[in-house]
Amino acid sequence: MPITILAPRPSRPINPPSDPRAAMPDSDSDSDSDSDSGGGGGGVGLDPTGDIPMFAAAARRSKHALLDTTTASHSDIVTPGEVITDDPQWMRGHGTFVSAATAAIVSSVAGTVARTNKLLSVRPLRARYTPEVGDLVVGRIVEVQAKRWRVDVGGTQLAALPLSAINLPGGILRKRTETDELQIRTFFAEGDLLIAEVQQLFGDGGAVLHTRSLKYGKLRNGVFVAVSGMGGGGGVVRSRRQVWTMDAANGAGQMDVVLGVNGYVWISKHVETPEGLVAENKGAGITNMEESVSTMMYSSQNDRIGVETMREIARLRGVVTALVENGLRVDEDMVVRGYHEAVEMAMMSAEGADDIYLGGERGRQLAAALTGV
Repeated sequence: MPITILAPRPSRPINPPSDPRAAMPDSDSDSDSDSDSGGGGGGVGLDPTGDIPMFAAAARRSKHALLDTTTASHSDIVTPGEVITDDPQWMRGHGTFVSAATAAIVSSVAGTVARTNKLLSVRPLRARYTPEVGDLVVGRIVEVQAKRWRVDVGGTQLAALPLSAINLPGGILRKRTETDELQIRTFFAEGDLLIAEVQQLFGDGGAVLHTRSLKYGKLRNGVFVAVSGMGGGGGVVRSRRQVWTMDAANGAGQMDVVLGVNGYVWISKHVETPEGLVAENKGAGITNMEESVSTMMYSSQNDRIGVETMREIARLRGVVTALVENGLRVDEDMVVRGYHEAVEMAMMSAEGADDIYLGGERGRQLAAALTGV
């Protein structure tokens, strides 16, 4: 079928003729005839209050040359290769680079400009996860090698989980042998989900994980959610707690929530953790305690989950996706508040507790109730 190409429209309204500034040179114009500008056109180049005089030098300023003024906007969206400023008083931060030809600070990603004192950085609208030591992440095993696993954590590279960085069944502390290498698939296999911590970083930015703590390990009895938009304000943020247990409504018991800072979320039925089993078996022999912990540490068998619990897990998953779709942060406070609000919205509907849909207009209503807008 034929393809119709529409003419491009201007990115913002053109100043009306009555505006005296419309007849003056404006760095916002789409014309590329000015070869001395040193960067792309478009954006905001004038002080909204009109206090800055319009002279010849102002016409050559780039889009964000007025970032040092109190009236400048820092929420403008820039694209890769667009000049942010050519003022030498500013320092470049993440998401920017310095042009060798003009010495101007140029954006390397598409996102919003952020200013910290004299440091300029660009927060990407959508970006892959950048690992940092100490981060709690949720990952998926994608490859099993001789002495390690390759784990997808949403970054630019696959993370590595060495065989020496996991707890052996029974809590045995010893050197890993060839027998352990032959049984490596009994611990984690392709497709398994796990919660781990970033232990160190390679020189090229690759991450090394570990699951030596009993609170880390294989995930089961739940649902996996991958959210995006971490760089633009929405998505998972680093908060005080990334793992917690919350009470579910309608007699569904309790649910465990894991918010990986890499944007991977795990919501599951609450089961007693190995740490809890250790606490319960303090009076028992060390051998029995180790056996009780190792029976479930690397089990891939899900427990029986009731219909009520599955319904509330699905409702909580809808809350997380609604928060991301509406550009809100995802942390413990917002998730808990959003879940309680979703339960109240369901009770007011005709279907009652069975109404778990939170997309479209329902999601916007939920976001409006949380933000008060």
